[in-house]
Amino acid sequence: MTTGAPVKAPKPLFSNVSPAVPSPCISVCRLDEHKVCTGCYRHVEDIREWRSASDQRRREIVQQATDRQAQC
Repeated sequence: MTTGAPVKAPKPLFSNVSPAVPSPCISVCRLDEHKVCTGCYRHVEDIREWRSASDQRRREIVQQATDRQAQC
């Protein structure tokens, strides 16, 4: 009996994981009155966009979140 190479699962269309831009999520997921997460300071729309965002867009989202956090 011969065994072939293991079959790899298909790669997902979009991924949360990017080695270039790690997610700022710290698993404290609560939105304030402005729909901004009190854990990572991303707006709810940025959180939704994250999966399909390019690395450049993710960098912009992280910078905006950092700016929001600095204003608190």
